[in-house]
Amino acid sequence: MSVLEKNAANHAIALEDQYGAHNYHPLPVVLAKGEGVYVWDVDGKKYYDFLSAYSAVNQGHCHPTIIGAMIEQAKTLTLTSRAFYNDKLGVYEEYITKYFGFDKVLPMNTGAEAVETAIKICRKWAYEKKGISENDAQIIVCENNFHGRTTTIISFSNDENARKNFGPYTAGFIKIAYDDLDALEKAIKSSKNIAGFLVEPIQGEAGVYMPSSDYLAKAQKLCKDNNVLFIADEVQTGIARTGSILAVCGNCSCENACEKQETYVQPDVLILGKALSGGVYPVSAVLANDEIMNVIKPGQHGSTFGGNPVAAAVAIAALDVVQDENLTQNARKLGNLFRSELNKYIETSSIVSLVRGKGLLNAIVINDTEESETAWNICMKLSENGLLAKPTHGNIIRFAPPLVMTEEQLLDCVSIITKTLKEFEK
Repeated sequence: MSVLEKNAANHAIALEDQYGAHNYHPLPVVLAKGEGVYVWDVDGKKYYDFLSAYSAVNQGHCHPTIIGAMIEQAKTLTLTSRAFYNDKLGVYEEYITKYFGFDKVLPMNTGAEAVETAIKICRKWAYEKKGISENDAQIIVCENNFHGRTTTIISFSNDENARKNFGPYTAGFIKIAYDDLDALEKAIKSSKNIAGFLVEPIQGEAGVYMPSSDYLAKAQKLCKDNNVLFIADEVQTGIARTGSILAVCGNCSCENACEKQETYVQPDVLILGKALSGGVYPVSAVLANDEIMNVIKPGQHGSTFGGNPVAAAVAIAALDVVQDENLTQNARKLGNLFRSELNKYIETSSIVSLVRGKGLLNAIVINDTEESETAWNICMKLSENGLLAKPTHGNIIRFAPPLVMTEEQLLDCVSIITKTLKEFEK
C-alpha cells in the first residue's frame, strides 16, 4: 500500500469518526467497490465478502439485472408518495403476493419499519377481530431476539447494550426461551390477551441459533389452535439465504408458491427486508391475508417512500434473480459443503468448537469467552488474508457470503478460513 493509498483509508475512517455518530464498530477496512462475491478497498485489495451486508446482498454486489432495473426506473419516476397511484406499485404488489402466497402486502423501507408494521397490524387485529380490549394486547417474543433497534423493539430485547438508557420501554410483550414449545404453550394459555408470537426462524444476530426441526411447525399449530398470529421475521433469513426461499419452508426447493409444499410453515404475517432489494435500495414488506391486513385503513399507517416506483422495480428484479439463477438450490448445496469442510477441520481444532447453520447462513463458535477478543482478532487476520467477516456476541463469527458464489470460490474461502484459524491454534 502506498503512502497516498494508506492516507486515503485513514482519511475515510477519520471522517466517519469525527462527523458520524459512533453507533458502529467496523473492521478497519474501507471499501470502495463491489461485484458479485467480491469487494475492493480503497487501495485496490480484493476480498471475499462473507457478511453480505447482514444478508442484504444475497444476489451479489451490484447485480446488473437489479442495478439495471433501478437505473431505468430512476430515469422515469422515482417518488410520488402514496398520495397518488403509480404504475409500478400494483404490479409489484401482485408479483410479491403471488410469489409468497398471500393476499396483501404493506410495503415499507427497512427491516425495523417492517417489524414495527407487523406489531401494529397484530395489535389492531387483536382489538378488532379477536376481541381483546384496547391497550391490553400482548405479543410473545423470544429471548436473544434481534428484530431491530427502534424504541419499541429494544423494549423486548435482552441485549443490555441495545437497551440501557433508552427507556422508558414499551409494554405489551412477553419474553420466553427460544426453541421451547412448553414455554410458548404456557405463555399462550397464560392470558386471553395474547395477540401474536413474533419469532425469527433462525436467530441470526444471536449467533445463528437453529431451532429443533419441528419447532416452527408445532409453534405455528399452537398459535393456530389458540387464535394467535404466528409472525415470522425473515428479514435476515428470507430470500433463499438458508437454502429455501424462506427459512420457514424447511427443506423445500421451490422458488415461489411455497405454501403448497408439505414442509412449509405458513405464517399469518411474514416480514421481509434486506435481500428483497439485493442490497441496492431500502425495501421491506409485510405480507398477510385479507382477514388480517384489512384492519389497516387509510391514514392509519404509511411511509412517504414505502412502495415507491424504484423500490417496486428493484424488488421485482431482485426476486427474479433468485429464481432465474437458482440461488435457493445453490445456497443449500454450498451450505452443506461449507459445514462439511469446516467440520473436518474442527475435528482436530482447539480454537473452534463447532460450526452451525443452514444454507449459507452459518457461524463458528470460538473456543474462548464472549468477553475475549479472539474472534475479533481472527476476523482481523481473515481480512488480511482476503476474507471479510464479523464477530457476533463476542466469541461467534458469522459467515454469510452472497448466494451467487461458486463451489470453487467457496472452497477457496474454506482454505482461507482454515489457514487463518491455524494461526490461532493453541
